[in-house]
Amino acid sequence: MTRYITVAIHTFDRALALRSLLESEGIEVMLQNVNLTDPAVASGVRVRIHESDLPLALRIIENTDVFSSADAARCEETHSIIVPTDFSDYSLRAAAVAGRLAAAHGASLRLLHAYIDPYVAANMQLSDRLTYEIADSDTRERLETAAKTSMQQFSGQLSADLKNSGIAPVKYSTKIVEGVPEDAIVDYGKVNPPLLVVMGTRGSERKARELIGSVSAEVLDAGRFTVLTVPEPFRAENLGSPRRVLFFCNLDQTDMLALDTFARLLRPAAGIEVCAVNVASRKRFAKAADKSSAESLLSYCREHYPGWIFDGSDIDVADAGEAVARLQSERAFDLIVVPIRRKSMLSRVFSPGLANKMLFQADLPMLVIPV
Repeated sequence: MTRYITVAIHTFDRALALRSLLESEGIEVMLQNVNLTDPAVASGVRVRIHESDLPLALRIIENTDVFSSADAARCEETHSIIVPTDFSDYSLRAAAVAGRLAAAHGASLRLLHAYIDPYVAANMQLSDRLTYEIADSDTRERLETAAKTSMQQFSGQLSADLKNSGIAPVKYSTKIVEGVPEDAIVDYGKVNPPLLVVMGTRGSERKARELIGSVSAEVLDAGRFTVLTVPEPFRAENLGSPRRVLFFCNLDQTDMLALDTFARLLRPAAGIEVCAVNVASRKRFAKAADKSSAESLLSYCREHYPGWIFDGSDIDVADAGEAVARLQSERAFDLIVVPIRRKSMLSRVFSPGLANKMLFQADLPMLVIPV
């Protein structure tokens, strides 16, 4: 029996473009709609292929920029913070955190909302022959109008919250686009490279139920921008200057880049405690080279950040989640910092990164830094 697997989730137009590319290489493709009832869950059209075609499909996708934008290549980093929003309470809390950071850096906010026409999903047949009818202009206009109204209310509430908190006024702009949220965020960031992306996430219990579809997880996996995730229970005023930080290290020069980015963005005060954690297998812990690298990293940190307090710890990759939970109960961290390398499509499918795992296991703000 033929087994189909999902290789990507896109808007209808993008799904068609990807299907056309894969079929031109002899890969049979089936398109399937996705439940759009929850805006925090990735939504759109699934691009499905035979399991046996997966290696070839991933190579094609990895080596072809199917949705390239001529504008993206010409853009430089803008002094702004992108805040994706679905107008929920937890995205408002994330926007409040972003507002405080924007005020501290003299940056602007870019509030971004993406929506998908539910009429599209209602007319998709669950087969490789997709029946699609364009929603009439009145329907699309109503959807866009509703989104604009919600954005106006959201930005008004954000301005009021920041003012009531004594935060200096922050310039902001709004953008509403039709598309799959994670695609919209990445595409918008390509054209408007941000200082930071700040995203709200749900509490760990709700995130666990939505493991496959988290928009935040998809953006983290893309590994293109520095992202600060703000969990649902967290309050903006609690970020302030972090006092105890869990820093996942790679034991190479990328750790130095990540520490510099962390220091530049959050400007921690003297006395901050940083626990540098090396996640590896038990076999690697015994290697002299790794021990030497860990000692060198701590020496570097203490020399270049003399006001900070550093210590190190090793975590077995086999029980990383439990080990982090134990550390958290002992140390009460208020921030996680994770340097990530951009991964290949194949790695993202079969080996979710550490940042992705921590996203679903910890109700702590997490700063994810591409290195």
